[in-house]
Amino acid sequence: MKSRSSGCLKGGLYAAAMLMVCAGPAWAALDVGVNAPDFSAPAAHAGKAFTFSLNKALKKGPVVLYFYPEAFTNGCTIEAKSFADAMPKFKALGATVVGMSHDAMPILKRFSVEACHSKFSVASDPAMDTIKKYDAALWQGDQAGRITYIISPGHKVVYAYASDSPDQHVELALKALETWKAAHAPIAAHPPSKAGSR
Repeated sequence: MKSRSSGCLKGGLYAAAMLMVCAGPAWAALDVGVNAPDFSAPAAHAGKAFTFSLNKALKKGPVVLYFYPEAFTNGCTIEAKSFADAMPKFKALGATVVGMSHDAMPILKRFSVEACHSKFSVASDPAMDTIKKYDAALWQGDQAGRITYIISPGHKVVYAYASDSPDQHVELALKALETWKAAHAPIAAHPPSKAGSR
């Protein structure tokens, strides 16, 4: 088992955490601080098809983009249900959650309802184009590994976590979002003092 972790904090304005736990060199992950590749992809939400645009989603706030190997497999179903259960917390932090796999749209329409409980969207990348841009492809090249990213509204990767296990992806993403949110909280304005006041 190989593991690697690192964190990044710049001047109180940029907070990020990166933790990678990989069972051998199955896949890599983008480094924290790099520009997140933009993409648009067919997606499903609550059983309905639409086009997901990262650029549009980032205008609303940070995006949690997680890659998973295959819909309806045991680990991917567990992970999707965990994200669905945590959606109130993600929304409270102003985040959009979207999953991505190589699965075709007919499968993802069902997955978005049965596993995601119609709480968040899942995108389809059968050609593996976006999956490869995010260094999320398994070494066989036909599936994504299990990687979670957080992308800031400034299009920067501020967090990455890779692990075969679905267990901690949601918990650690929420903690990283809370850290990022705290570092980007607006500074309260103080009213100007009146001349001669004591």
